[in-house]
Amino acid sequence: MSNKDIAELGKKNYMQNYSQFPIAIKSGKGIVLTDEDGNEYLDFVAGIAVNALGYGDEEEKKALLSVIESGVLHTSNLYYNSHAVHAAAMLNSLAGSEKVFFCNSGAEANEAALKMARKYGTAKNKSVIISFHHSFHGRTYGAVTVTGQDKYHKGFSPMLPDVVYGEFNNLDSVKALVNEHTAAIIVEPLQGEGGIIPATKEFLTGLRKIADDYDLLLIFDEVQCGLGRTGKPFCFQHYGIKPDILTLAKAIGGGLPMGAAVAFEKAKGIFSPGDHAATFGGNVASAALAEVVLSRLPALSAQVAENGEYLGRKLDELVSKYPSLCSGSRGMGFMRGIELKISPRDVIAECMENGLLVCSAGYTVLRFIPPLIATKEDIDKAAAIVDESLKEFV
Repeated sequence: MSNKDIAELGKKNYMQNYSQFPIAIKSGKGIVLTDEDGNEYLDFVAGIAVNALGYGDEEEKKALLSVIESGVLHTSNLYYNSHAVHAAAMLNSLAGSEKVFFCNSGAEANEAALKMARKYGTAKNKSVIISFHHSFHGRTYGAVTVTGQDKYHKGFSPMLPDVVYGEFNNLDSVKALVNEHTAAIIVEPLQGEGGIIPATKEFLTGLRKIADDYDLLLIFDEVQCGLGRTGKPFCFQHYGIKPDILTLAKAIGGGLPMGAAVAFEKAKGIFSPGDHAATFGGNVASAALAEVVLSRLPALSAQVAENGEYLGRKLDELVSKYPSLCSGSRGMGFMRGIELKISPRDVIAECMENGLLVCSAGYTVLRFIPPLIATKEDIDKAAAIVDESLKEFV
C-alpha cells in the first residue's frame, strides 16, 4: 500500500484525535526512516523522544528475539520476572533511588505519583498539589488536571479538585501558593510540550527547600527529558538535588510501552499491596528492552552531552541567519527548540518534503529530539535541511 492508501484508510477508521502528516513509516535503520513510498527521512523526532537507540539496534533485536523464543511475553504482577527485576535494580542504581513501580506510559507514571502524593498527605490533612503553567503531564484525568495548559482542559471540565498552578521558574509564585495543606509539587525540570524551557538551578533548589520545609513531596516529571536526553542519565542530576518521586516513560521501553514511578527515601514506603497496580507494568518484552537501554545509558549520556552542545550551536547559527523567522533557541542536550515567528507546522512540512522529520512544542517552537545515537554528521545534515527549508519563508 502507498502512503496515500494508508492515510485514507486511517482517516476512515481512526477517531480523529491527531492532525497527522500523510506519510506512513515502513522501516528504519540507525536514525533514518523509510515510508511506504520509499522516501527516506533523517529522524529528529525519535517517536517523540522514545527511540533512544534509533532503529534496528542489534542489542534490542537480540533481547526481543530472546523473549519471543521463550514463549512468555507477559506474566502479570502476580509473579516476578527477571527482566523487570533487573531493570528496576539498574534504574535505582543509576538514579540513586530506592523503589520502582512499572506501568505503561508517562501519564500512568504521573497518575501513580499523584496517588502517592495524596496518600502521603491524607494522614497530615494535605491534599493540594502545585503544578505549573505551560506544563504537560499526560492526558488521563489526574495527569491532564496537573497539566497547566487550558487547551488540554477544554471540553473536559470539571477538572480534579485541589490543584493549583504557579509560574515556572518563579519561586515567589510557589511561595504564594504553598501552605500546610500542600501535599506535593509536580514539575518538569525541562518543560517539553510547553516550549522546551529549562528550569533554573535557583528554581529547582528552591522547590527542594520548600518541599523539605513544608513536609511535602517533590515530584520531577522526566517522561520526556529523562534517560540521557539532556546529557546525564536524568535531568535532575544537572541540578545537584534529588526529587522524592521521579516519573519516567518514553525512552525506557526501547520502543515498547513502558513507564515508571521511581521513589526516593521519603516516598519509598507510601504504597502498600493493593494501593495501585498495572496489569502490563513490568511486561517481560518491555523490561527486556529497558535492560538494554539502561545498560547503555551512561555512555549515551556522555555522547549526548557533547553532541547536544554541538546541536545547540548549529541551531544558534540558524537563528542568527534568519532573524526575521527565528527569535531564539534553547534547551539541553538532545532536547532543543527554535522559537519561530511563523507557524511551526509549515516549517515541519517543508523539512519533511526535504527529508527531515522534526516536530513542534507549544505554539511557536520547532523541536529537535533525535535518537541519542545521532552524530555530529547527522546534526550537520539536519541543520542543512532546516536551512534549506527556512529559505522558503524569507
